[in-house]
Amino acid sequence: MTLKDFFGIIRAPFLVLAPVCVLLGVSTAHLSGAELRWFDLILVFAGGILSHISVNSLNEYFDFVNGLDLMTIKTPFSGGSGTLPAKPHLSIYALSIGLFSAALVAAIGLYFIYLRGTTMLIIGIIGISTVLLYPIVGVKNWFLSLILPGLGFGISMVLGTHYALSGSIEIPAIIASLIPFFLVNNLLLLNQLPDADADKKAGRENIVILIGKRRAVIVYTVFNILAYLTIIIGIFTGYFRALSSIALLTTLLAIMASYRAIKGSEDIKRLIPALAMNVLVNLLTPLLVSLGLML
Repeated sequence: MTLKDFFGIIRAPFLVLAPVCVLLGVSTAHLSGAELRWFDLILVFAGGILSHISVNSLNEYFDFVNGLDLMTIKTPFSGGSGTLPAKPHLSIYALSIGLFSAALVAAIGLYFIYLRGTTMLIIGIIGISTVLLYPIVGVKNWFLSLILPGLGFGISMVLGTHYALSGSIEIPAIIASLIPFFLVNNLLLLNQLPDADADKKAGRENIVILIGKRRAVIVYTVFNILAYLTIIIGIFTGYFRALSSIALLTTLLAIMASYRAIKGSEDIKRLIPALAMNVLVNLLTPLLVSLGLML
């Protein structure tokens, strides 16, 4: 296996999402006055990235094994990396990488359970369950497919980071965790549009298959609205610093993504700009909220 194959299996270009979500938890911990130790910071970022590597690798493995990779139309943002269809013998490596990464996440979790107690254990179980269940069970249930991505990257990752660093769960962290909850759910939702036909043939079930592409884009738009309302509520209630309002600048990207997704829901080429804007919204919005909380 070459380095290029490894990067393909872990879907390396998309791993930037995890540290952005972890940073949001770091920023709320900083806001609460928690002492941020370098060792703990390194571990929470490593745990977040390894969680993402695990779910990506397991997705690569199961999408190949069930034949989905051979049916999808590849885009820069969906359809898998194409590594395993080109080199089927690497499938066992994808499974091993996914499971080994999950084991490393569990080991990091044990340290914070020792440091913080049983509440950390509960958060950890939710997080690791999300990683392991999504590629197997989540993709076959429309509701789980809709909420598990946000539960993993939003609730588990942001709250988990905050609690690991501060030892408490506080309202700013709860509010902050809802931002990637809605946005990351949307990230997967919009990426399901190009794959809808292939997903259906492979026995998957998601909101796009259930209600159709155009209606699914309406759900996507509602989730975007809820994400920005969460930021506004955080600011007006005083739990977020006013500077976090800079994150509202990305609303223009979100509006354009919704518009292009509705217009191009049946045309993959016209949909690709919406997918790109959706990625930017997912990365820039929590990043700007974090900067607003920390500066």
